[in-house]
Amino acid sequence: MPFRSLPRPAKRTKAPAPERSGSLFATGASGNSSTHSRPGLTAHIDGGARGNPGPAGYGVHLQDASGKLVAELSQYLGHRTNNYAEYAALLAALEYALAHGHAALSVVSDSELLVKQMRGEYKVKSPDLRILYDQARKLIARLEAFNIRHVLRAKNRDADRLANAAMDAGTGVPPAAAQPATEFAGVVRDGRIEFSSGTLPEGTRVRIKVTQ
Repeated sequence: MPFRSLPRPAKRTKAPAPERSGSLFATGASGNSSTHSRPGLTAHIDGGARGNPGPAGYGVHLQDASGKLVAELSQYLGHRTNNYAEYAALLAALEYALAHGHAALSVVSDSELLVKQMRGEYKVKSPDLRILYDQARKLIARLEAFNIRHVLRAKNRDADRLANAAMDAGTGVPPAAAQPATEFAGVVRDGRIEFSSGTLPEGTRVRIKVTQ
């Protein structure tokens, strides 16, 4: 019986590794794009805990594409860790975007751990955080586009303010009382205001009321 050679199997090629970036899902990744989707949002998020673990809270400052304020969210979380509060802020931003029909969400956070875990650069070792991480991934999959990036705390002040207000409210700390306005008399000379009496510390913000 003559020998019969078998055809060689097709050579398998290895798919190129995906690029590392803050984008987890490209536009249309959810597979259910809608012409009725609202424009995307940018969410500055922050979470904190006093004592870590300790009294915790989060803040979310949401803007539209033009930079206009859309909403501010905050919540006291009880006795939690700082990282738990950071994830709670992310979930709140995702849930808001989905509930209000926004197709895309860009998240800004000062938590390097959160950002790198969501990008897949760090492993999620904490069982408590893993639950929140999995919840976030499921919500992200429902968006058409999502990205997350890290900034320094100085560029995340609105979210930080909201997180601290939530912790204050949860622990019974009264809000800071508004300082009464102080009036100074003065005159403008060579484009500068000269006070008739009194001085102000460097960096003091003022509102000028002109009288004739």
